[in-house]
Amino acid sequence: MGWNSWDCYGTTVTESEVLANAEFMAEHLLRHGWDTIVVDIDWADPTARSHGYNAGAPLHLDEYGRLIPDPGRFPSSAGGAGFGPLAARIHELGLRFGIHTMRGIPRRAVAQDLPILGSAARASEVADAANVCEWNPDMLGLDHGHPAAQAYYDSTLALYAGWGVDFIKADDMLWPYQAADVEAYASAIRTSGRDIVLSLSPGRDLSLERLEHLREHADMWRICDDLWDQWPDVEANFARFARWAPFAGERGWPDGDMLPLGRIGIRAERGEPRDDRLTPDERVSLLTLWIIARSPLMIGGDLPSSDPATIALFQNDDALAVLASSSRNREVFREGALVLWAADGPDGVRYAAAFNVGGEPLEAILDAGNIGFPASGVATELWTGREIPLEPIAAQSDAARGVAPGSAALRVALPSHGAALLRI
Repeated sequence: MGWNSWDCYGTTVTESEVLANAEFMAEHLLRHGWDTIVVDIDWADPTARSHGYNAGAPLHLDEYGRLIPDPGRFPSSAGGAGFGPLAARIHELGLRFGIHTMRGIPRRAVAQDLPILGSAARASEVADAANVCEWNPDMLGLDHGHPAAQAYYDSTLALYAGWGVDFIKADDMLWPYQAADVEAYASAIRTSGRDIVLSLSPGRDLSLERLEHLREHADMWRICDDLWDQWPDVEANFARFARWAPFAGERGWPDGDMLPLGRIGIRAERGEPRDDRLTPDERVSLLTLWIIARSPLMIGGDLPSSDPATIALFQNDDALAVLASSSRNREVFREGALVLWAADGPDGVRYAAAFNVGGEPLEAILDAGNIGFPASGVATELWTGREIPLEPIAAQSDAARGVAPGSAALRVALPSHGAALLRI
């Protein structure tokens, strides 16, 4: 649970903006479980801009071809300090610090043929120009048939560990699936001696056949491409989460991507500065789906300038408890516009989520047996606190709507693209 700079600042985030979000998180969100601040891509590029990448960017490198922060945007990194001072400040706030990295070795390091720390080889010897990122021009691939390829990753992770990095979003790892890089990167983290969470991106076309490999080498992995503030992006993740959620747990976490909520697009890749374009009901649906599927949660909006109503969603402890303590999370029903999920909680608690993915309001009569609820009692809708009694159902008109006579049911009004998160 944390914040990532991508949706609001793209490649251009500055140290002061990172600290403003960290300070906001520490004051308003840390007590609700949010604890990680992540600087996304291109922190080494002094020419970074919104809406894209720069070919041939003069990335800042050290003498061993490792990216270091641009001191223009990150003044505390000057003099070889790297992200150490910024990480230390974030740690003082009680938070964890993360950075984005790219697969491979910088083209600029290869062009200068810089030496690789811990090896007699140089950058040109380990570069693989045939395996490059399709969407970012900064890097060449690594030839993992050469032992110095591992030495290069080991050297970068040693640098990040020395800075105090706690979380790494390693990009261009999963589409196409780069098994050798995933393994080498995980090995480098182990060698670094620091406990660093490894998050892999992006997840386009990611198959369940990769599950055991992912579990062996990563902590979390994206199951989709970049997700933005439009309902079709959210709706597409219903099917993905239905596949992946049953496998979420301590062996690894399928990740539905960042939450593009709040003030986004300030200097981002896509769109102009805006409050996210989702409706209030769609925001609740997005968060409900991510929570009931136990996805990692990374807020994409600029926290200090986001609407208080959006921030309040991130402070709902009853809803967030589902993320923290539920198990056996699963889709149980999908028919027409109605999608149902169920999960078990501690000490006999049961959770359910009901979604209306259609364009019209829906009055759902939910058979208690379909969502693992008992035959009597009172359910609580966790976003509103509203109590909903389970009703015995006898009327034939209700039976015709999918609830057997003699059963118990909950009546839930769902707006278009809306959701209810239920606990009993």
